[in-house]
Amino acid sequence: MPTGVLAIDQGTTSSRALVFSPALDVIGVGQQEITQHYPASGHVEHDAEDIWRTTVATARTAIDRSGLHASDIAAIGITNQRETTVVWDRRTGKPIHHALVWQDRRTTEACRKLADAGLEPTLTAKTGLLLDPYFSATKIAWLLDNVDGARTAADAGHLAFGTVDCWLLWRLTGGKVHATDATNAARTALFDIYKGTWDDDLLAAFRVPRQVLPEVRDCNAQFGTADAALLGAAIPILGMAGDQQAATMGQACFAPGMMKSTYGTGCFALLNTGSTAVASRNRLLTTIAYQLDGKRTYALEGSIFIAGAAVQWLRDGLHLVASARDASALALEADPTQHVVVVPAFVGLGAPYWNAEARGAMFGLTRATGPRELARAVLDAAAFQTRDLLDAMRRDWTGTRDTVLRVDGGMVASDYVLQAIADTLAAPVERPTVLETTALGAAWLAGHKAGVLPDMDGFAAMWRLDRRFTPRQDETARAAAYARWQRAVEAVVGYAAS
Repeated sequence: MPTGVLAIDQGTTSSRALVFSPALDVIGVGQQEITQHYPASGHVEHDAEDIWRTTVATARTAIDRSGLHASDIAAIGITNQRETTVVWDRRTGKPIHHALVWQDRRTTEACRKLADAGLEPTLTAKTGLLLDPYFSATKIAWLLDNVDGARTAADAGHLAFGTVDCWLLWRLTGGKVHATDATNAARTALFDIYKGTWDDDLLAAFRVPRQVLPEVRDCNAQFGTADAALLGAAIPILGMAGDQQAATMGQACFAPGMMKSTYGTGCFALLNTGSTAVASRNRLLTTIAYQLDGKRTYALEGSIFIAGAAVQWLRDGLHLVASARDASALALEADPTQHVVVVPAFVGLGAPYWNAEARGAMFGLTRATGPRELARAVLDAAAFQTRDLLDAMRRDWTGTRDTVLRVDGGMVASDYVLQAIADTLAAPVERPTVLETTALGAAWLAGHKAGVLPDMDGFAAMWRLDRRFTPRQDETARAAAYARWQRAVEAVVGYAAS
């Protein structure tokens, strides 16, 4: 009987694949970076064929390194960078343009016009989202309007839209299945998260023809079968969720009031609110945490666009560090008397500010400021932005009062970062033994559906703590540091408006 589970984790900077055993051990891994394309200021693109190529290559590598044969894989689960938009021709299977990445801001003006027309209250009431270039709807419209012949082809039913999960599913099944799951659909700004359907009024407002849209299924659904020629066997695809929702499940945040934050390219915090969709009064997002067997569970979400990407900037842009680990070592050596603040708004500010025009800035520089202080300021920015989110969540819902934050993502390997977060939040932070929580969530969805992994309660019982970080900073220092951050953000917002 097949027992392994393959998780495809297609992210913003790399494609990864992991094979999990029934004991939830990672027994095989494959990873390849994908190229980032920046054709203009604020524009971020991926080659969808590059995404596909690296996904297949890493899946093959993971299976090979696991020591299993493809026929030993019981199921595939897919998790993905959300909102990133691919449009392809159904007749050829080829994308009509590079994918527009979630970070892409080219539709800022289109969002402004829709806001001026009064669309945002309706949008928020139906989707839980805000009018922002972050989401897929205006990206779809841009592609249809800016690629020659695209809108005519779309109206004729020749084009298909999908987020990355949907694109991979189409290719894995040889073009047989055009479907997505509820968590990814919920990030398009076209999906009513209360009715569980595409919304005709929003489709009209964003000028997106219904015929380009995929079918929406549960996260633990039958999504088809991967062609045997691709991986060495015909493997059922039984799980799918956007990366942040997959990490929520991977962290076993199944009870209302449980919260996780993932520190990857960006930072994304989700607070499980159960069967109740909490409408935010503080510009957070109301979203679907997961949909299992027809039952939706909701979450409040705060989205930060730049977290780990700021460390990449230190490495690749400023050439101050060779790796993220070096950034933490530098930060520990920083001069404690210098109060340097970096606001990494390289592609705008996310929650709770939602300012698409803001750009990054540094404050408090002196002649004595050097790489150490900049490294500390970049890492501390992740902590300050997390507090922005948690404070907003606490104002929205009383269930956050005694929240313990479970964390994952590349940045959480740094003890410095997690201690900074605990200090800034004045709350405990828990790092699990298995840091591959996004892939783990996708694996659990597929593995449980296939009958090789336990149910929700059994899976939650398998979660294990690596280390718990508790606050050390005194309240006076904490308040002063956060006040500096707030002044810096205010200045960035003011500069963007000038």
